[in-house]
Amino acid sequence: MRADIRAMRYLVMSGSGRQGSFNRRLAARAAGIVEARGGVVDRASITDFAVPVYDGDCETSEGVPIGAEAFRARLDAADALVLASPEYNASLPGSVKNLIDWVSRTDPHPFHQLQVLLMSASPSMAGGNRGLWALRIPFEHLGARVYPDMFSLAQAHRAFDPDGDLVDAQLAGRLEDNIAGFMALAEASVHYPCAKHAWVEYLGERPDPALDRVQQV
Repeated sequence: MRADIRAMRYLVMSGSGRQGSFNRRLAARAAGIVEARGGVVDRASITDFAVPVYDGDCETSEGVPIGAEAFRARLDAADALVLASPEYNASLPGSVKNLIDWVSRTDPHPFHQLQVLLMSASPSMAGGNRGLWALRIPFEHLGARVYPDMFSLAQAHRAFDPDGDLVDAQLAGRLEDNIAGFMALAEASVHYPCAKHAWVEYLGERPDPALDRVQQV
């Protein structure tokens, strides 16, 4: 990175609030890698952003809750998001989806053109990968740029050493390479943008403000 360009800021978040969660460990490991590569890290957990179940009447009468506004502020201060999220019943956790739903109601919402890296950790052989494919949908619908190479850590109960590093050297190298690639793309999108254009939900259709969560830039 050139000396005259500021360090990139990353919000690194766990989608699980459970103490000892494999996804909290994976998020912590990712944060360490980002920092070692010169990024500035803001660490967070889903429990930092308490919100009620989304309800339109609640939004009308009380507005967007403090937890959602706090998450939006943290995203606005970041250049990119790294999210380690568990898989619940072959999909994403309801708490993560609910927080996304609330924040999407802010205007402008912070997901449009946000660079996002998705990760998961699970004791299963699939490593929570099915949950990540489900998680891509709301992010991409809202205009986020989700990194193509998601990282899923299988058999996570055996994956970490006491210091929080990955035991398997090949997996550790893959995680390093994954994060390095994401950081390079995120840096390019912030510091070396080649084009900016309007994003619409369906090519050729004009968005309806009453129905479509889209933004013009």
